[in-house]
Amino acid sequence: MHYLCIRFQKKGGDDTMLIIPVKDGENIDRALKRFKRKFDKTGTMRQLRDRQHFTKPSVERRAQIQKAEYIQHLRDAEDI
Repeated sequence: MHYLCIRFQKKGGDDTMLIIPVKDGENIDRALKRFKRKFDKTGTMRQLRDRQHFTKPSVERRAQIQKAEYIQHLRDAEDI
């Protein structure tokens, strides 16, 4: 059994390593798919994109309120 190891830095400067075990004879595409899924769960790319530009706190708050209103509207429509 081999391992696919990728190291990257998270917020705060600490290193994180993703380790994906790869069985002998396993297709590399399958291992990459598992890696991508695991990497998405860490939220690193999402955080990187968010930090590329500054968003005012009032704008963030307004977006959160609008999202909450939208979700509440969906839940109310589901109850009817």
